[in-house]
Amino acid sequence: MSTAEELRRTKMTPAALRVLEAAARLFYERGIHAVGVDLIAAEAGVTKKTLYDRFGSKEQIVVEYLADRDERWRAFLAQRLDAAEPAPAARVLAVFDASRTWSAENGSKGCSMVNAHAEISEPSHPAYSVITGQKQWMLDLFTHLAGDIAPDGAVHLGRTLMLLHEGALVAHGLNIFADPITHAREQAKALLAATRDAALRW
Repeated sequence: MSTAEELRRTKMTPAALRVLEAAARLFYERGIHAVGVDLIAAEAGVTKKTLYDRFGSKEQIVVEYLADRDERWRAFLAQRLDAAEPAPAARVLAVFDASRTWSAENGSKGCSMVNAHAEISEPSHPAYSVITGQKQWMLDLFTHLAGDIAPDGAVHLGRTLMLLHEGALVAHGLNIFADPITHAREQAKALLAATRDAALRW
């Protein structure tokens, strides 16, 4: 599967960084389709010509927006996992803790990848592989972490943890009830304890 690193990326000049910063804020707050290049250019303080000279198309700006957010999330999560207790269950729960902190600081409207997928569902779009690649990476991470807890059931456990995590992110964006990520963390904790107890009985 394609990853953000395999995509064509834009060299970030100061003007390009201003465009990306403005586009990221506008795309996340208003939606990708609702934001045009005229508004992005105006918010970034550049001309449309400069915007197209740097990125070539709005699609490429979307790629950079999502790829940059994915890269920042992965780095953020890596720091949290490095600082987590070494126990396998603690590392799984550290993912939920990281998501709760990240969402409080960067995600009032929920997961940017989920939101983007609601608007970009065509695999031919250059940003599509960024979206699906990020979710596949999260599934792979949960499966890897699950393997340290239930080697024979890592795929099943990893998928269940992924569903808890992603459902919490969607619920956070919808703001239907308070602190869904903490709720999902508690459910994950109970699941991990039950998995551990089942393994001990065997």
